[in-house]
Amino acid sequence: MQQFIQNLAEKNQHQVTHLLEILREIQARYHHIPADAIEQLALLLKIPRTQIISVVEFYSFFTDSPRGQYELLISDSITDHMLGKKNLMEYIVSKLKVGVGGVRSDGLVSLDNTSCSGMCDQGPAGLVNGHALTHLDRSRIDTIAELINQQIPLADWPAEFFQVDDNIHKPGLLLSQGIVHGQALKKAMARGLKATLQEIDQSGLRGRGGAGFKTAMKWQFCSEEAENERYVVCNADEGEPGTFKDRVLLNSYAHQVFEGMTLCAAIIGAKQGFLYLRGEYLHLVDKLQSVLDERRQFGLLGNNILDRLDFDIEIRLGAGAYICGEESALIESLEGKAGIPRNRPPYPVSQGYLGKPTVVNNVETFYAAAAIAVNGGDWFASVGTAKSKGSKILSICGDCARPGIYEYPFGTTMQKILTDCGAEDVLGLQIGGPSGTFISNQEFDRKLAFEDLATGGSFIVFNNSRNILDIAHNFTHFFAHESCGFCTPCRVGTSLLRQQLDKIVDGHGSAGDVVALEELCQLVKTHSHCGLGQTAANPVLTTLERYPELYQSQLKLISYEPGFDLDAALETARRMANRDDAGAHLAQTDAE
Repeated sequence: MQQFIQNLAEKNQHQVTHLLEILREIQARYHHIPADAIEQLALLLKIPRTQIISVVEFYSFFTDSPRGQYELLISDSITDHMLGKKNLMEYIVSKLKVGVGGVRSDGLVSLDNTSCSGMCDQGPAGLVNGHALTHLDRSRIDTIAELINQQIPLADWPAEFFQVDDNIHKPGLLLSQGIVHGQALKKAMARGLKATLQEIDQSGLRGRGGAGFKTAMKWQFCSEEAENERYVVCNADEGEPGTFKDRVLLNSYAHQVFEGMTLCAAIIGAKQGFLYLRGEYLHLVDKLQSVLDERRQFGLLGNNILDRLDFDIEIRLGAGAYICGEESALIESLEGKAGIPRNRPPYPVSQGYLGKPTVVNNVETFYAAAAIAVNGGDWFASVGTAKSKGSKILSICGDCARPGIYEYPFGTTMQKILTDCGAEDVLGLQIGGPSGTFISNQEFDRKLAFEDLATGGSFIVFNNSRNILDIAHNFTHFFAHESCGFCTPCRVGTSLLRQQLDKIVDGHGSAGDVVALEELCQLVKTHSHCGLGQTAANPVLTTLERYPELYQSQLKLISYEPGFDLDAALETARRMANRDDAGAHLAQTDAE
């Protein structure tokens, strides 16, 4: 082991910023992070062992206790449950003879759940030693059990088990016309970098990760910082359940994404870029490395690009932490730390990676920026609405005939989208993943737009056979699991939300519990440190607003005093949620 760790440290130039990469290789080799490895790494990297332990404990893909030689993780996303995940999991347990969260007595296989694997259009899905498994069913599980018992290497498993399809059903403005390699850079150089930034501004392009900040403004702010050292980071950590469009863009359009990053580097004056790829997309790494190598061979990456620019891109893999989709948490992870969101300001454009000015944009944003550099700002701005320019690429899954990728101009109605994907007898639609908004079948005239229904791209369709409370239950458990634990309102609040909703869903709640649930939602939303906690209550709030009778129907049959008004009690809770001493109330709850 000592020589292996020594070689890893040397390969990564003894840089602490590469800690996640080093730990990933250790986990892959030993199926856990041994204590001896931590001790040796601490000496080689010259950092406290406690710093390494904190990183190991933070990321779900790292373990300090041995796992099986075949580490099997099954996605616990709501879409997998809709496809029969619960029964499938019971079957897996019976075939592999190992309980969930455990390791088989022979040490050959371990089994556990994982959050959404980014395969929502082809589930039930999972991972084996980090590699994606799609379309899991009993037949495949039978074969997988045999392969594991015979200790067949993954390289010799049937290729179709690992096949991940793009499923592009409706290309639009961006997906229907790609660009020639290098075309965006050549156009930008010929037009002038300042003029190209103006074109991006004219296009009205806003961040496609969900926040919607103006892209040109972010790039300009970064370019105006006094520091000479700047960075470009592509956020490919799309951990929101129901989202997978960035996976598709990187699989089939990586050249254009990398070109958008290089364009940004030229405009802001950066020499180094990073693609932060979620750990569940390990299957894309070799292909993406090949694309980067091709671009270096074409003279579109590396030194002296088009005789004007030095810039290169490095791929960094996450290790199973939803919070790292938040840009400052992502930067912390890039630096080899636990992905805990930073206080803002300062913002990454002024103090980002290693304290230097950094642009962090979504995969789709860079992809769109490259197309705008070629076709011009007016081309993009001519599509969409007055406040939402261009098109949006959507990941659609759930109860529809054709799950996959769809691209629409902003301003498109929900009904149009549902018709195109073959959704029938629809109960409702979850827009933007668990952190977004649930809308009922009375709202399908609403539009895809920043001014109406904004989204990072996740659309989950639910038909009338689904139970609203089951949906809120799954999402609430997701947030409690993914909270980074940094702040009390989120760490404690999401756990209390989970417990309170469990009580109601299990039929043990009373009217007072619904009142407490809604009050708790407001506290978590108002006082959490970052976007995770601030949106963690959305599944409850948006469904409670639309279906209060469903929550009430789960309550115990109890006798109320004469004159008791349940609706009035709920209204009182709404007012209480805004009271001045809300923070003190939650602090007291935490202490208790």
